[in-house]
Amino acid sequence: MSVRYFDYLTPEQESDIFHYLPTEFSNRDDKDLLAYAVGAALYMPAIRPTIAEDIASNKIKGLVSLVIDLEDAIGDNEVHLAERNLRETLGKLQAYMDRGTLNPRSLPLIFIRVRSSEQFERLLILLDDLLPLVTGFAFPKFTAASGEAYFRILERYNLDKDSDAPILYGMPILETTDVIYRESRLSALLDIQSLLMKYKQYVLNVRIGATDFSSIFGLRRNPDMTIYDIGVIRDCVTDIINIFGRESNNFVISGPVWEYFKSDRVLKPQLRETPFEEMMGQDGLRLRMSYIDRYVDGLIREVAYDKENGIIGKTVIHPTHLQPVQSLYVVTHEEYIDALSIISNSQGDRGVMKSQYENKMNEIKPHLNWSNRIINRSKVFGVLHEKHNFTCLLADTQRSGALV
Repeated sequence: MSVRYFDYLTPEQESDIFHYLPTEFSNRDDKDLLAYAVGAALYMPAIRPTIAEDIASNKIKGLVSLVIDLEDAIGDNEVHLAERNLRETLGKLQAYMDRGTLNPRSLPLIFIRVRSSEQFERLLILLDDLLPLVTGFAFPKFTAASGEAYFRILERYNLDKDSDAPILYGMPILETTDVIYRESRLSALLDIQSLLMKYKQYVLNVRIGATDFSSIFGLRRNPDMTIYDIGVIRDCVTDIINIFGRESNNFVISGPVWEYFKSDRVLKPQLRETPFEEMMGQDGLRLRMSYIDRYVDGLIREVAYDKENGIIGKTVIHPTHLQPVQSLYVVTHEEYIDALSIISNSQGDRGVMKSQYENKMNEIKPHLNWSNRIINRSKVFGVLHEKHNFTCLLADTQRSGALV
């Protein structure tokens, strides 16, 4: 089984857009690659009856990473029904592949968000022979105390599993009061860091649950704002990045959900015309307006802030959000050339040099960690041709019928 970003593009479109194509991957690949590959993870409630059919029919173009939710999206009285439906969903996917009606290359990375460690342990038994279809589990309301049980169960499964079965990974979601409250935050984050370092080989990424954080204060960002405009959330996200994003830890951190897919506008849109107009002229301006009309411009702005803060990955709740987020993760030609240059000159012979684009200085030691991250991202999402930007992918996405 393997999947690839932007595989809905034609060979001609790929040739026009990419200097370096995204690589194929599966849940059996290296953890460092998979941590970036989670990307824009589309959440679906486990109670949804057509998940397997939607995947088999390729209904959601660009679907590479899927989280089947057993927690907040499921009512307390629906839990057992949702668990049975989850088992049926995975069983259908396996049956489709066995019959040849589902190409294994179309199977996304599948994650399951559980409600508790008790449910997690129960699901490992319930799903049993279907677990090779699953890449990992998301652990909500994660604390150092609750997290120990999750990772102890996960470690035991991985040590006891068949040798040919893929490793299962965990994705802790930080969203509790002890993390958002200022007086307890540092201690809570350091305790979580200590736990995750203990089980690091099984930690795929660290996810930020900003919706739960906001609810603690009765807040909800409006669609004119990003999560970074809410001061109390911004401060907490900054501390999470400070602890888990530093070079010595080097966890991949995934950003919070963007909740809107339509809304009334209050403030002026901030999606610049130039990138669209330079690539596509009037067609580009019309494309820009289509994203503004569907309120995706706010999402694009927030993902840009995510990237600047070292966050790669996004919780997605609507299929129309997949392509904008994924397109923004593609590495530009300039970033790629800079990263290659820095890495290739990191043997100690040089300390600084002018970039090949002749617009900046590249310092080897300070920019080496950044360069390694760029290369990791380029393997998963590819590299654009020179003078191309993310808008060319959005245009070809529409022409390929990938917006739903």
